[in-house]
Amino acid sequence: MTSLHTVAEQVGTNRILVGGKFHHPFGKPELSPEDEFVWRKKLVQRALAILEQPVDKPTVFFAEGEGV
Repeated sequence: MTSLHTVAEQVGTNRILVGGKFHHPFGKPELSPEDEFVWRKKLVQRALAILEQPVDKPTVFFAEGEGV
């Protein structure tokens, strides 16, 4: 989970999940606390689903949507 996916790719990370902004990769401070909790929960669920997907090279996934 990172906001700097290009760095993660360069070091050979297999599964890269792009999160929020640089200072808040696991958060969205512009949301209300309740909405941010929902966003974070979806992010964790997405990360767990990505761990089940087979990859053979560094693959970038986004919080919402498919990999690059």
